[in-house]
Amino acid sequence: MNYASFPFNGRVAPASQEAGEASDFIDLERLLAMAKRQARVVGIGALVGLLFGLVYLQTTPPTFTAMTRVLIDEGMNKIVDEVSATPVNMQTDAAILSQIEIIKSARLAAVVVEKQKLDKNPSFMQPPQSLVSRLLGYARGVVQMFRSRPDIAAGGPELTEAQRKAAADAALKEQAVQTLQANVMAERLGRSYVISIAYRSNDPQLAAAITKAYADAFVSDQLDASFDATEKAAVWLQGRIEELRVSSQAAALEVEKFRAANGLTAARGETIAEQQLSDLNAQLILAQADSAKARARYEQYRIIVESGPKAAVSNSTLSAEDPGNPVISELKKRYAAVSKREQEISSGFSADHPQAVALRKEQADLANQMFRELSQLSETYRNEYEVAQSRETALRDSVAKATGQNSDANQAQVRLRELEQQSTALSTLYQTFLSRYEEASQQQSFPIAKVRVISEATMPRGPSSPRTSLVLGLSLVLGLMMGSAFGALNEFNERFFRTADDVRQRLGVKFLGYLPLIGASDDKKSKAKDGKYVKDGAPAEPPTKVSAAADRRARMRIAVDSPASMFAETLRNTKIAADVVLQDAGSKVIGVISMLPGEGKSTVAANLAGLLANNGARTLLVDGDLRNPGLSRSLGIDADQGLVEAVVNDQGWQSVVKVDRQSKLAIVPAVVRGRFSHTSELLSSARMRRFIEEAKGTFEYIIVDLPPLGPVVDAKAFAPLADGFVLVAEWGATPRPLVRSALNAEPHIANKILGLVLNKVDLKRLPSYGAYGGSEQFLGQYSSYYIDKSEAKVKAAS
Repeated sequence: MNYASFPFNGRVAPASQEAGEASDFIDLERLLAMAKRQARVVGIGALVGLLFGLVYLQTTPPTFTAMTRVLIDEGMNKIVDEVSATPVNMQTDAAILSQIEIIKSARLAAVVVEKQKLDKNPSFMQPPQSLVSRLLGYARGVVQMFRSRPDIAAGGPELTEAQRKAAADAALKEQAVQTLQANVMAERLGRSYVISIAYRSNDPQLAAAITKAYADAFVSDQLDASFDATEKAAVWLQGRIEELRVSSQAAALEVEKFRAANGLTAARGETIAEQQLSDLNAQLILAQADSAKARARYEQYRIIVESGPKAAVSNSTLSAEDPGNPVISELKKRYAAVSKREQEISSGFSADHPQAVALRKEQADLANQMFRELSQLSETYRNEYEVAQSRETALRDSVAKATGQNSDANQAQVRLRELEQQSTALSTLYQTFLSRYEEASQQQSFPIAKVRVISEATMPRGPSSPRTSLVLGLSLVLGLMMGSAFGALNEFNERFFRTADDVRQRLGVKFLGYLPLIGASDDKKSKAKDGKYVKDGAPAEPPTKVSAAADRRARMRIAVDSPASMFAETLRNTKIAADVVLQDAGSKVIGVISMLPGEGKSTVAANLAGLLANNGARTLLVDGDLRNPGLSRSLGIDADQGLVEAVVNDQGWQSVVKVDRQSKLAIVPAVVRGRFSHTSELLSSARMRRFIEEAKGTFEYIIVDLPPLGPVVDAKAFAPLADGFVLVAEWGATPRPLVRSALNAEPHIANKILGLVLNKVDLKRLPSYGAYGGSEQFLGQYSSYYIDKSEAKVKAAS
């Protein structure tokens, strides 16, 4: 037979299509469909969340919160810092956070416990607990029972009554401190220097009292901390001052000793060596001036003398500035008078006049006298120059010696200055510490806290928790989230056949139609808590064996009793598909298979055969499920022999056939006696082939109800004898991967698949799985075509 026209080519769609076709866009239509399908789950989750919220509100005692506010006062800081030895800068975030940690500390909590005697307060130590807290407490108690007690197991010494009482009191105080720390709240308000302190309790008066006590304890703690710090600083400064006084005195004494040892005694702000060097320098400068003056004068007279007597008369005017030389002045006057007289005589008489000659001789004598006088003066000035030069040389030597002495003194002064610096530093430090000590001593009598309460704690007017609106809103949101999570999980676990598109896209086989869930097939009656049976929401009597058998027989005749139903219409579509694909076959052998037990293949096989027979076609229905002949049981056939006997004894179908009187359907039942495990060999044997070939000579259609493909291999064994297979899958129950893997593993069956029928379809839920515009959305408009007198037998909500 040619199977080239089959719509299925033996290759199912790839596994990657299980998640749907790849797309770059979000399928909003599909998401909305999912939300619509899971709306009930989400609603149930919301109701459960609200229920838990109501339970929480009813079982949780109210909690009251009292609040006070304290200010880290910068104005007080400035007052204190003016006299404080250890000023604190409170302008940093770290300082504010440190104050918050002090408020939350166990030490401050212990102070509050001691002040309010909270360890003796039953309402504080044993407050009312919520249901959740009680359950957690029970759980911790159970866990604690299984823990070992090392203190008891160790067998330590027994405690006295006083010791046990002290230990119990300490444990109560520790528990009270931990409770305080767990319920106190402290936080900074914005960027300000204000800290909000709050405490929550089931007793509003107790909350207000504890909050006020916390504020007072915090202020007192700040005051005590400032006082303790000042007292410790004063004690430390007192000991340090004595050490600095002794060190300062020792340094000053060392300076004086070093100065005396190195001759560095100062007068007028200078040392003796410095004063002596300064005087010698001054004298040297004067001696240098005198020596230069004497040399200049000597050089002047020496040049005059060396020029000769004649030149001496004309150059003698240079010495006229010297007031201590009257001889030269007199000679000059006489020489001038003689020269004038000689000129007058020479001009009046002649140059040879005896008187003129005598006058010229007198001039020569006067010139010689002046020359001799100048020579004597030159020697005198030379001596003076030599004396001045000798004095200058002596002063230079004295300055050089004094300079050497001063250099040694300067080197000693370096060390002296170092000692003086040390002495000055110790003296300054001593004065500073002495001043701080006086300030710290004054501050001990000037206690002031750097914090102050700006808002007193008052008794709260209403509970702070639980807030009804907040709890219910949060419960609703959590319930919606829980329902959405379960809905998403349901959608994630959705791996079943729901629509025709699932069949075509996931398997690539022809979709034959939907078979609605049959009302009579609902044998699984739900049982109420009180043990009563209900059916379709109404009370019902427990099923009897007779009624159950009647229901099963009715299921097998739906297509005959309700030929205008949707159930029968789907089977007609199956017949047409078989006729089109197997048109060349004179007699068609069609196997009805499924993947899992309970998917309704026997019901489909019986109704398909009944529909064909009722339409006048010669039809043989064979129960091929030899291991679990559900078809024969459901039809209620009472026979001694069946298919097994006919094949084993190599008899024809006539020997075991049963005929339905109404539809003229021929039925070959299966009778199981004992355990028969070789069914696959029987179905694939030559005798079985002869059985089928003989039946083909009489019948147009041979419908064989075969076992499921999953658990046994009988259907695979019968595959060579079948012309085609109708695959039945339960709607919303048969996994798609299972069908796909089974068909991939059995190509000789996959190649003969005529199509797939979805059985037990819930027509009320089916539209929610169909795509917008798909046929599933219009089932309500098809209902008028499926009306029949036997509609009550079909549980179809069109």
